[in-house]
Amino acid sequence: MTEKNEEFKVSGQDLREKVSQILKEGNIRKITIKNKQGNVILSLPLTIGVIGAVIAPFLAAVGAVAALVTECTISVERK
Repeated sequence: MTEKNEEFKVSGQDLREKVSQILKEGNIRKITIKNKQGNVILSLPLTIGVIGAVIAPFLAAVGAVAALVTECTISVERK
């Protein structure tokens, strides 16, 4: 099974929407959110069985991060 890494640059106001879209696409192993300096703000490993249980608190945390940053990068590790 090959892994695929992707990065998306988004504004703080678009962060939650983009993360929600990525989660709906599935096959995600890990999501990392970095500020524009490249420092990790939030990192969450995900598994298929855990996604349903953590999605609401994770999106709440993403919303809090979005209020703090103007520009960020979402790094996605897929299966």
